[in-house]
Amino acid sequence: MIGVDWGTTSLRAYRLDGAGAVLDRRESAQGILSVPQGGFPAVLDGAIRPWLDAGEELVLLCGMVGSRQGWREAPYLPCPAGPAEIAAAAVPLAFPGAQRCFLVPGLSARGPEGVPDVMRGEETKMIGLLSELGDGAASRATLCLPGTHSKWARLEGGRVAGFATRMTGETRAVLLGHSILGRLSAPARDQGSSDEAFRRGVRRSRDRGGLLHHLFGTRALGLMGELAAEETDDYLSGLLVGHEVRAAVEDGGTTGGGTVHLAGSATLCRLYALAFAEYGVAHRLHDPDIAARGLHRIGATLP
Repeated sequence: MIGVDWGTTSLRAYRLDGAGAVLDRRESAQGILSVPQGGFPAVLDGAIRPWLDAGEELVLLCGMVGSRQGWREAPYLPCPAGPAEIAAAAVPLAFPGAQRCFLVPGLSARGPEGVPDVMRGEETKMIGLLSELGDGAASRATLCLPGTHSKWARLEGGRVAGFATRMTGETRAVLLGHSILGRLSAPARDQGSSDEAFRRGVRRSRDRGGLLHHLFGTRALGLMGELAAEETDDYLSGLLVGHEVRAAVEDGGTTGGGTVHLAGSATLCRLYALAFAEYGVAHRLHDPDIAARGLHRIGATLP
């Protein structure tokens, strides 16, 4: 089968064998924002045509390609949801060259206060983790997917029981690009000083006062000569990631023996590991291509 993780800014395609192993993969910058109206079939065909010609018959797509801004909207599926529920809610899509083509639905959840939350694309990584751990081991586990909009999910009984989104990456980008804090920042000198500044920000997140007060403190530290311009970016990142981890811990987001299952880019996962160490949270790192495993399991569960 062919699995496609098609997001806002990138497209990742995988050719998978019967056991879910990746036989081949392709990646491009043709995210949904770069696709002209009516251009989705042509872009997909250009990405996977050789695999279709080689006999692949099933294509499964996840991510923002199933959003209102994508090819066709696949409605959100409420949690709790596992492979069977997600496969049953997959939306058939007409695509020449494939006998069967489906869009994976996103997931929705509500927090204790009743406020809704949504994800689209990350659910395949969560199903991939279920496959990697085994449904028994994942009867109660916590997964962290760092990124622009970080996801913290609870896995219970072989399903995604609920999740919370924290806009850590986007907030950092906005603050550095459009606030006074960005004017204080300069490129870091070396990895060692960057890591120490990041850890310092994480440690500050454990103090009283709240995020908004801590953010202004970043400026004040710079004005008083107590935070170098080369340390500002990393300190700010540590502060934001630290507050994300603090909120997750306070919300009970380290269930399942206290171990957080971490999957994402190597750069982000390394930083989150530093933050987890400051908070005394154990973690286990997983393959960043865990979405491919999830797509295979959903595809194998299709009716």
